[in-house]
Amino acid sequence: MNPIDAQERGIENEDRVKFWNDRGAISVPVMVTPRIMPGVVSVPQGAWIERGADGTDNGGAVTILTSLHPTPLAKGNAQHTVLAQAEKVAAVDGAGAPTPRTGRPV
Repeated sequence: MNPIDAQERGIENEDRVKFWNDRGAISVPVMVTPRIMPGVVSVPQGAWIERGADGTDNGGAVTILTSLHPTPLAKGNAQHTVLAQAEKVAAVDGAGAPTPRTGRPV
């Protein structure tokens, strides 16, 4: 996450951040870096779903936020153009606590 976006939301490096839209929500630790363009975040692909009690995925499976409709040309997953909101979260509930496998920064 870009420092400009992080500062607006009170987010610091390694804070847990919830990203959500009308399709679902994920919660991941964040890395704040100017190497990411303002208004954009990068979420690594390939995480296993680890749902918490409220349904939020704490494993960082970005497909939770994507549409079921494939991209027009390649008929692929539209995970590179997802619109979502972001907010800092205090902690993760015990039902979906991050593991060393998925607890890496975004």
